Amino acid sequence: MSDCCSAPGLMAVEEGLARMRQVIRPVEAEEAVALTKALDRVLAVDIVSPLNVPSCDNSAMDGYALRAVDLAAGSPLPVAGKSFAGHPFDGECPQGHCIRIMTGASIPAGTDTVIMQEQTEQTDTGIRFLTDSQPGNNIRKAGEDIREGHTVLSVCRRLLPQDIGLLASLGIAQVKVLRKLKVAIFSTGDELRQPGETLNPGDIYDSNRHTVRAMLQRLGVDVLDLGCIPDDCDQLREAFLTADREADAVITSGGVSVGEADYTKTILDELGKTEFWKLAIKPGKPFAFGTLPNSLFFGLPGNPVSATVTFDLLVTPMLHKMMGTRSSAPRQLQIRSRETLKKREGRREYLRGMLHTGSDGVMEVSTTGRQGSGILTSMSQADCYIVFPEDQTLIKQGDNVTVQLFDATLA
Repeated sequence: MSDCCSAPGLMAVEEGLARMRQVIRPVEAEEAVALTKALDRVLAVDIVSPLNVPSCDNSAMDGYALRAVDLAAGSPLPVAGKSFAGHPFDGECPQGHCIRIMTGASIPAGTDTVIMQEQTEQTDTGIRFLTDSQPGNNIRKAGEDIREGHTVLSVCRRLLPQDIGLLASLGIAQVKVLRKLKVAIFSTGDELRQPGETLNPGDIYDSNRHTVRAMLQRLGVDVLDLGCIPDDCDQLREAFLTADREADAVITSGGVSVGEADYTKTILDELGKTEFWKLAIKPGKPFAFGTLPNSLFFGLPGNPVSATVTFDLLVTPMLHKMMGTRSSAPRQLQIRSRETLKKREGRREYLRGMLHTGSDGVMEVSTTGRQGSGILTSMSQADCYIVFPEDQTLIKQGDNVTVQLFDATLA
């Protein structure tokens, strides 16, 4: 059985991704930014540690530093001084003595072990130790975390919050990164109105552009929002020319179907080249990719779910490549289905799913309900996709299915 959307000859998803990757080249320009501005930027160089971390041997506990051999006598040890973080003990610990030490404080010269405070008791003649200890106990060695000269972060890494802290711990105040990607977006259609405007008969609100803009903001690119362009060939051409002149990538929503007023593909062929149009994917079959004189073009379908899914699955990995980040495989798991699912053969379907914990403690997944390409609540309620392969038509309740978790763009 087939339908109008399962026509033979549609390009497979993997082939579409591969063809886009062949065309795309990462940005090359570099710039130096302050550490406070480096979050989500892509490293242009390897980060090599200028120092050891920790910079010196230091205590992992609040307690007392001493020579392990001094414990053999079993007698209390007098306290010869203190070593606090930022205020180390000055000099060498006398033999037969101990030093009061706090977590993170430098290990005093002449000591080789630390005993935690809870394993001691104070007496009139000094500190009695209630346990034995070996040299090196409770001591964090210099360079234990990072050695001077070691590469701690590699080129093409997108900097995470924890990376910012790591760089700060090395005293690095400025980093070299690739320049930000600039992406132009616009919607097309006479029927579109903006939130806050009044709807006339036949009008709908322009949700796609707002969704795409929000996802682009999550990616950390600069967004050029050209608004909503009416179904007018001259205005649409001008929008394309502006976007191509000022941005690295152009993303439109709608206008890539086969209607009389769908001018996007026509203008793309006039100004550039259509690499492909239509994929064997549901939702999102009328997805287009092409090249313009100075930029790349991604044409999203007009239906809200189709636009969101194709942006997430097809455009996001390409933008990552353009940004210079190393590609990573989607996070997929095998999880038990809560329901029986059916579809026609021919296209890979990405059903919007919700994860649950079954009564037996095993992870399960269900759909969010109706899966129509116009039902945007199916995306809002979801936290994953249920991947339904092209050649499969039935998933039975209790079968394991491939689940692709939402990444940071949607989660």
